Amino acid sequence: MEIPTDRIASELRERIFRGELAGGLPLRQEQIAEEFGVSRIPVREALSRLEAEGLVVRSHNRGCTVATLSFADLLESVEIRKALECAALRLAVPKLTAKDAARAEEILARYARATRPDEWTELNLEFHLTLYRPSGMPRILRMIEEIVRGTNRYLRVYISSVAGREVPMEEHRAILDAAKAGDTRRAVRLLEAHIERTRRMLADNAAAASTRTPAPVKGKRRG
Repeated sequence: MEIPTDRIASELRERIFRGELAGGLPLRQEQIAEEFGVSRIPVREALSRLEAEGLVVRSHNRGCTVATLSFADLLESVEIRKALECAALRLAVPKLTAKDAARAEEILARYARATRPDEWTELNLEFHLTLYRPSGMPRILRMIEEIVRGTNRYLRVYISSVAGREVPMEEHRAILDAAKAGDTRRAVRLLEAHIERTRRMLADNAAAASTRTPAPVKGKRRG
């Protein structure tokens, strides 16, 4: 039987990851308790768990709110992601099996057929995790998934869907080919460049936003 705290934390976490609960949104314990049909105790425990994960912020004045990442936080998350993913891939490539490679190929085929940015996001994560699972490091994989899901809601704001999928598809193909060939060094180097591209797009987007001239505010004519 599922523990209420686990169920509440899991559902709220997914809503935050999907962007249904936006940054800064208050999380009212009484409303959540009513929705899940429980007392406030498991709700309070679930929110404490999400606070420990960095998804919820607690203050004396406002109670619990969904955490908001700054641009600097996003850049730091990308750097953490790069370190973890490169480490996972480095350990995984020597253990990659034909079945693992076939699974990754199937995900790439689905990626090519997908038409919506939200599908690309999910398939992108699934592809990467499939490559990393042979590493035998489940805790690292959980950390990677939490970071990616936790930042995707913000990355969609900074990086427009007009960036498309063609370049990521080419990069995924190159990483997989290197992994299948057992070339760990090349696979890790390609992965590092792949994630670095995200960091550059974030930086470029922020630089463009900082120099963008706001449109003049039109007032009513007098007279």
